Amino acid sequence: MNAVDYLRELWHEHRREIIGGIAGLIIGIIIITLGFFKALFVIFCTLLGYYIGKNVDRKEDIRSLLDKLLPPSNR
Repeated sequence: MNAVDYLRELWHEHRREIIGGIAGLIIGIIIITLGFFKALFVIFCTLLGYYIGKNVDRKEDIRSLLDKLLPPSNR
């Protein structure tokens, strides 16, 4: 078994653990670099961008998506 096959098998069997470890490392670096509350804001914006992008990929209209996310204005 060569190294590429070993890494492929490791990825296949432990994908969630690897992704979680990398995400934890990135979040830790962001917190150390920016501070806790700024890091929370960056993480919030990233998750919001992911959510919007995921819905756009599903061909959902941007206006209906924003109507779900933002409350209606009372004019």
